[in-house]
Amino acid sequence: MGGVIDDPVVRWVAGQPGAIVWERSGAAAVACPDLSRRDRVAVEGEPEAVSRLLRDEVFPRVGPTYRPIGDEELIVAVTERLPGVEVAGRFGWMDVAAPVPAGKIDARWLQPGELPQVAALLGEVFPHSYAQPGDPGVRRWAGVRGDDGTLLAVAADAWSTADIGLLSGVATRVEARGRGLARELCAFVTNDLITGRDRVGLFVDSWNVAAITAYTKLGFVLRKVAAASVS
Repeated sequence: MGGVIDDPVVRWVAGQPGAIVWERSGAAAVACPDLSRRDRVAVEGEPEAVSRLLRDEVFPRVGPTYRPIGDEELIVAVTERLPGVEVAGRFGWMDVAAPVPAGKIDARWLQPGELPQVAALLGEVFPHSYAQPGDPGVRRWAGVRGDDGTLLAVAADAWSTADIGLLSGVATRVEARGRGLARELCAFVTNDLITGRDRVGLFVDSWNVAAITAYTKLGFVLRKVAAASVS
């Protein structure tokens, strides 16, 4: 069915170490351990075929810690067919397949000695960020500093693959918000990650209209996705 080739979310998971890939008639699934702080199984295809694949092959192989993730409509349909599988979250996948308008700020990749400041900023304004300095798969951090040297905004290259770069951990100091720093920093990271890759993607909370608007202005396209939990 070409699912692993055609679907950006499935391809993103498939590019991670330890991934297990299934492709069957009408369904594709990729299970990957400890990806973005959870065991995940990305799915694509027809609801009945995906449900059968998860029930008969995927879950018996990987166990209940793996959370199905995919298009919102598909995940909802799967939960209606599989007892013990429930929708755990709804959010958005946004991606872009070309460079975006470059920002005017002086953004750069940070050095290892600056990571404690990244952790402090996240602890202050975004403590629940999935990307944290030093976590597995979180490769590097970009940042913007003010005239006095204060770290104002950060963003991470986290869990990227050879084909798809992933942007995560975007955060701005409260007093620096409203100046477009995060948007321009994301442009810097996106244009770096897109080099040699097919696209750059990110996950965004469905309620975060400001973030969705900012990413849309950069050229990112929104796709509604969901994750399910297994009891």
